[in-house]
Amino acid sequence: MNLFRTAVLLAFALIASSAYSASKTVLVLGDSLSAEYGLARGSGWVALLEKNLQAEKLDARIVNASISGETTSGGRSRLPALLEQHKPDVVVIELGGNDALRGLALNATEDNLATMITASQKARARVLLVGMQIPPNYGRDYAQKFAAIYARLAKEKKTDLVPFLLEEVAEQPQLFQGDRIHPTAEAQPLILKNVWPHLKPMLAK
Repeated sequence: MNLFRTAVLLAFALIASSAYSASKTVLVLGDSLSAEYGLARGSGWVALLEKNLQAEKLDARIVNASISGETTSGGRSRLPALLEQHKPDVVVIELGGNDALRGLALNATEDNLATMITASQKARARVLLVGMQIPPNYGRDYAQKFAAIYARLAKEKKTDLVPFLLEEVAEQPQLFQGDRIHPTAEAQPLILKNVWPHLKPMLAK
């Protein structure tokens, strides 16, 4: 009986270990901030994320489906095919900044983000929503309402949230390229620092 019990416990332990260490796929759906705009290939925060995974021996594959200039509308239209093709375990949604810079309707941005979250969850992927903010010179009321979208959706949809992708970057002009919109290579580790604490626990489950 003791030998049988030991064998059963060992089998469960092996199953649990296998489930924990199983390779995961992370889909990053973003805009130029995740697509290495103006940067040397391999120096963006998503590329640095892959190096982090290797350093910490986390078995995960990164699919960077980010496109410069992407809006939430574009992401919404592309996502179903990406979910079908890659079957991700985690979807990182980093979109909305271009909506705000173009002054698009906030309700449309929120609806697009909500639809992407729901589609990802229905595909059995966990979602990490990445919050964005814009300078108050776009209109303080608009900027505040835009920033509030992310926390509200994260709460409603029960997703993980990066409060602000450019925390510790946005207020340092020297960390931006000449257009004053896109961060430099020196800023990328700081960006990853904002994402990693939220993403890492999702890969260990």
